[in-house]
Amino acid sequence: MLITRECDYAVRVIRALSGAERLSVGEICEREEITAPFAYKILKKLQKAKLVRGYRGVHGGYSMNRTPGEITLFDIYTAIDPELMIIECMDPQYHCVRDNRDKTPCLVHRELVEIQKELWKLFQRKTLQELFDSM
Repeated sequence: MLITRECDYAVRVIRALSGAERLSVGEICEREEITAPFAYKILKKLQKAKLVRGYRGVHGGYSMNRTPGEITLFDIYTAIDPELMIIECMDPQYHCVRDNRDKTPCLVHRELVEIQKELWKLFQRKTLQELFDSM
């Protein structure tokens, strides 16, 4: 798993919105140097995850739906990539040809499961407010 550019830009979108009542997509793009099509795609996912709220009309735009003190990197990353896994074999739907071959479980898989759990904990350990305050 890589933290994708889309995940990185989603954090930037949240950062831009966290200090404002409401911003247009153009204002978000200008503040965070993101293209509008990419910003719209990200905002749609963040809105679906209820992290941001969208407004239509002349005075439309986007605002935070939760405070930075209620959001973690994990929340943002999973809003953008719900299958946030370090490797495809972490997916319960994935069938590994190596696992249980000759009645031997894949020991690497077991270790990766533990690493995956720790990574998720690390993404959840600080709120965005804590991250922003330390900058």
